[in-house]
Amino acid sequence: MPDVGAPLTLNGVDHTARPTWKLRETVEFYRDTLGLPLVHAITAKGWGREKEEHADFIHFFFDAGNGSTIAFFHYIGTTQPPEFEIPRGYMAMANHTAWSVETEEELLAWQARLQAAGVNVSQSIRHEILESVYFRDPNFYPLEITRPLRAVERIDGIDAELTIAAALELTEAGDWTTIEQLWRVKAEHVAQHQREHALVA
Repeated sequence: MPDVGAPLTLNGVDHTARPTWKLRETVEFYRDTLGLPLVHAITAKGWGREKEEHADFIHFFFDAGNGSTIAFFHYIGTTQPPEFEIPRGYMAMANHTAWSVETEEELLAWQARLQAAGVNVSQSIRHEILESVYFRDPNFYPLEITRPLRAVERIDGIDAELTIAAALELTEAGDWTTIEQLWRVKAEHVAQHQREHALVA
C-alpha cells in the first residue's frame, strides 16, 4: 500500500485538454500556424452513462515542447452546447495556455508570424517578471507566448506566500473588495515575517 505521507514530486505538466467542434481549423492552427507536431491520437467508442450517452470521440495531441502536449477532444456527431461557448472579456482570458520563449527577439518574431497568418495578436505587455503577447485559437481559447524579464528568486516565493496568506485572511473575514485592503493586510504579514526572522538571526 502506498505511503500517503511520503513526499511526492510532480514532474511538470503532461498535457492540457479542451473540447473542439472545429476539427480542421484546430489542426491547421496548432500544426501549421504554431508548428506543433501532431504526435498522438486516441479514437474510442462512447460509453453509456445513467443520464446521457457518451459520444464517440477523437482525442488528439500536439507536442507543446519540453515533454508536454496540448490536446483536444472532438466528440463525433455532436454540436457545441451553449455552456461550452467561450465567453469574452478579461475574466475569460484567465483560462489560457502559455508557451515560453527566451528572448525579446523570439517574442517579437512570434508576434509577427501570428499577424502574418491573420491571427489577431496583442502588442507585447510587460507585467512584473514576464513580457507576453496574447491571442486566441479558432475555438476562441485564449493563448499566450511569454518571455522572462528576470529569474524567479527565493524572495518571490516568500512574497507569494505572504500575499496568499493575506488574501486567505481577507477571504475568511469576508467583505473584500479592493487591492488596497490586500496591501494593508499583507503589510502586517510582512512585518510579522520580518520580526520572526530577526529573532532567528
